[in-house]
Amino acid sequence: MSAHVPHLSQLAKSVLPTHVAIIMDGNGRWAKQRNLPRVEGHRHGVESVRTVVRAAGEAGIKYLTLYAFSVENWNRPKEEVDTLMKYLARFLKSELAELNRNHVKLETIGQIYRLPEFVQEQLEKTESALANNNGLTLILALSYGGRTEIVEAVRDIADEVKLGRIEPAEINEQVIGEHLYTRHYPDPDLLIRTSGEMRVSNFLLWQISYSELVVTPALWPDFRKPQFFEALEEYARRHRRFGGV
Repeated sequence: MSAHVPHLSQLAKSVLPTHVAIIMDGNGRWAKQRNLPRVEGHRHGVESVRTVVRAAGEAGIKYLTLYAFSVENWNRPKEEVDTLMKYLARFLKSELAELNRNHVKLETIGQIYRLPEFVQEQLEKTESALANNNGLTLILALSYGGRTEIVEAVRDIADEVKLGRIEPAEINEQVIGEHLYTRHYPDPDLLIRTSGEMRVSNFLLWQISYSELVVTPALWPDFRKPQFFEALEEYARRHRRFGGV
């Protein structure tokens, strides 16, 4: 994949994905290649988030979901997790004015209650300040895991069966979808993964059944507007059949 697409072609503009999801991978490797501490990779990764959010809004994407912190990430060294949380809170505060200027609405999916209190407070402030915006909806997947999400949905449905609100025979894809974190959003049309790794890492397992996958070798801190636009161009060249011919 070439990484020099400053402008979207007419084709790409005409078949834009409604919802783009991104697995932001490679911060650690980026830092290691430069003999820097891992946290430097995360710091530079924040700049990529800023750029890609801006580019998605400019392109006219309606939903952008970023895999910011997985349930598995809690197993990383405490120092690294603490630093990531500080960066997250700082980003939510420092970007507020620009997000608002660009009419971005912010929402979250995941086990938000597991985040440190100062992050939860800042999230709440930023989300409520941007709540009435009608441009891009930026969805941060925080303390998120695809299997955890499905387990929680199954538990909720089991509770409803127990209470007699739903019959087991009535459980279908729509019912399951209505109990997922993402019930208010369409499924992603395009899933981008950076750093060349060929796996989905427990991200939106139910929702990406028919998503187009684009894997780019760029490490996340090097992934900017040209790489994002190239992924949209690649998506435009695909023929989506949804299991048909």
